[in-house]
Amino acid sequence: MNEDITVSEVRCMSDDGTNYGIISTRDAQTTADDLGLDLVLIAPDAKPPVAKIMDYGKFRYQQEKKKKEAKKKQKVIVVKEVKFSVKIAENDINYKVKHAIEFLEKGYHVKCRVFLKGREMAHPEAGAEVLERVWPMIEEYGVRESEPKQEGRFVNMYVVPKSEKPKN
Repeated sequence: MNEDITVSEVRCMSDDGTNYGIISTRDAQTTADDLGLDLVLIAPDAKPPVAKIMDYGKFRYQQEKKKKEAKKKQKVIVVKEVKFSVKIAENDINYKVKHAIEFLEKGYHVKCRVFLKGREMAHPEAGAEVLERVWPMIEEYGVRESEPKQEGRFVNMYVVPKSEKPKN
């Protein structure tokens, strides 16, 4: 920007669309100073580099404003976790599945995890079996994004809610 531009020639244009063509950097800086604006290098890798005469403070403000707008429009994904154990009773599974269904109906993503304690680590397939018993109960409310797989001391299965939009 301004005096920090080291190239000898630039393709210069103005913020209002005026094209000055290929001119020396010194002439472009003089023009920018006369207008009370800044000379900003837009495309330094182009041949010749492209510089724009603009109000840099206003430009930065608009960029920040665009970032804030984009952040507002982002959809936040909430992941709820439901923990099971290998030696879980059937009524406990039903109770936890009921909560998982509530989360899916609210539009949350659900991570079902089975914690492997002690010697259960030697048989992670037991954790996968628990999740395979859980899946038919929540199948109509969500889509399984990942098969049960072991990650450290846990066997995880990720379920996302079914979309409300009809598919064509």
